[in-house]
Amino acid sequence: MNNEKKNNELVRVILAFLGTMAGCIGVRAFNIYVLMSLPLGARIVSMIVVYWLIALIPIIIMLIDKDKLTDYGFKREKMGNQILAGLGVGIAMSVVLTLIPHLAGLGNYVDNGNRYQFLWQFIFEFVYCIISVAFTEEFVFRGLLYEKIRRIGNSEIAAVIGSSLLFGFFHILNGNLIQVGMTALIGLFFCLCRLKIKNCSTLSLIIAHGVYDALISVWIFVFAG
Repeated sequence: MNNEKKNNELVRVILAFLGTMAGCIGVRAFNIYVLMSLPLGARIVSMIVVYWLIALIPIIIMLIDKDKLTDYGFKREKMGNQILAGLGVGIAMSVVLTLIPHLAGLGNYVDNGNRYQFLWQFIFEFVYCIISVAFTEEFVFRGLLYEKIRRIGNSEIAAVIGSSLLFGFFHILNGNLIQVGMTALIGLFFCLCRLKIKNCSTLSLIIAHGVYDALISVWIFVFAG
């Protein structure tokens, strides 16, 4: 790739990340000022839809560049194996990062604040975490940004490190520097899973990410009860 193309890709990375951060601010504003004023049904639907604001600019960039989802680590073959790989990674992460801390008396450190009591709430949590949060974030960070950085540096290592650091910084709006560091490490882990685990694709990471996030609420219910 010549310098002009690298510069163009760098501009795309910057615009995609800034657009993602702007989308995150928009989602937060909606949740704070609008969400709770809606009836329950509209609240459920809007939470799922509005989170996709985070991926709006990256999607536009993908369309302008005529990239395909297959360029971003999505695969058509062996879908069942991809799903199983994602479930395996997500459950393993949940055991290590959520279940074990609860068993060790450190549940407060892995508490997302949800106190669900009804089955429909847990079903919604899985749908929301997979279709909205995980799909959006994996498309942006392990998909578009990973591929753009890989093209710029002509290096998988650069893509792993760059996309993981951006993923960590993305969470600065929702937490502190410790959370930024932790999510950067999780991003690094996701990248390595896709590179090293057979049949682990971006779809697998979406499932892993969503299952891990959703199971946090399940473990809170189990141990709080």
